[in-house]
Amino acid sequence: VGLPAPPITITTAAVPVVETPEVVEALAVGAPDPVEALGAGRAVAGSIPAPVSETRGLWVVRSTLVHPDSVRAMVARAADAGFNTLLVQVRGRGDAYYSGGIEPRADGIQGGPTFDPLALTVREAHARGIEVHAWMNVHLISSASVISSEPTHLVNERPELLAIPRELAGELYDVDPASPRYVERLVEHALANRGQIEGLYSSPSAPEIKERVFSVATDLVERYEIDGIHLDYVRYPRGDFDYSRGATDRFRTWIEERITDDQRAEFTVARERGPFALVEAFPDAWADFRRNQITDLVERIYVGVKRKRPETLVSAAVFPDARESFVHLSQDWEGWLRKGIVDVVAPMAYNPSDGLFDEAISKAAEVVGPKRVWAGVGVYLTSYEGTLSKIEIAKRLGVRGFMLFSYDWSVAYGAADGGQPFLERVGRGSEALRD
Repeated sequence: VGLPAPPITITTAAVPVVETPEVVEALAVGAPDPVEALGAGRAVAGSIPAPVSETRGLWVVRSTLVHPDSVRAMVARAADAGFNTLLVQVRGRGDAYYSGGIEPRADGIQGGPTFDPLALTVREAHARGIEVHAWMNVHLISSASVISSEPTHLVNERPELLAIPRELAGELYDVDPASPRYVERLVEHALANRGQIEGLYSSPSAPEIKERVFSVATDLVERYEIDGIHLDYVRYPRGDFDYSRGATDRFRTWIEERITDDQRAEFTVARERGPFALVEAFPDAWADFRRNQITDLVERIYVGVKRKRPETLVSAAVFPDARESFVHLSQDWEGWLRKGIVDVVAPMAYNPSDGLFDEAISKAAEVVGPKRVWAGVGVYLTSYEGTLSKIEIAKRLGVRGFMLFSYDWSVAYGAADGGQPFLERVGRGSEALRD
């Protein structure tokens, strides 16, 4: 697994080159908000599950979950260093680092067919009093450099559900998604833009995608004693996605139900001009449509998880600049918190500068309240001393806790004070990690 490309001020937590029937019933009640329909608006929002103490967490990338020995070592190191929360990447690229799910078992898992990485993590961690949250990459479903050979992987089984950039929209509009050319062109585009696009994404507006991700999340909560669901890449890759045939067709239906009488003539003319003319004619509506797709999925997951186990915490890794996130990635995390459809956000304030880190976490805490924020620290961009400094900033700001990205980098590359192990030194040598 590679590291994320160094950002200007921000990056993502993951590693680019780094309905069940009850929810359908709830959505059909007729209430304007399915959280209200379930009573969760009163019972859950505003009464977020309390951590046992200040959250001291690690993002654990999927490469650590491939063998029982590496799982046990990871939990032992985390416990020895004083961490109390693990976000373990069980859905990395549209695959499963656990057993019995609806998605294909991840390539590279060792330890035999009965080895269940998530089950072992939960068992080992809970025995040491450490929480385990299932980290899901939502819309990033494949790297561009390596495509799964598994026939049931989404890229191979349902390529028509992939997100398409505007640049390729015209070229691919009439191409059969089953044709090798379809995915090949998306791979070429992602590789050519690898500094901005991490791989292949699923189409956020596709009902099949929403259902699939929802089912994965609720299945995890139902079958494993996890303490939380953690959503990552719950966004569009960039502002120029998704122009797939399915997405533009769904937008046409969506906007037709919402346009005013004064807009009817413009709508009719644009509809006749071609599949992308409506997007160009109604850019604000297109932006609203895209944001609604992401928010709709977050809400469905929240409702489904809370129905099955109300004490399960639902969190999301988000870009720290709320405005940039809202406009360019359709990730309205401030709105999610206000609506009560996530419990906690982890702004990924990955920057070597203490000042910029402080500014990003301060803004998030001011907007949504400090106890709904985990401060995301990109340890791969800073030193041991810089990591401790950022942890101290998080404590001073009074946020719920902090997350270090990542355990894997810390073990493989991190060093402190003459080469001492990074995690152990941080844990044992810093008052910031002690209750």
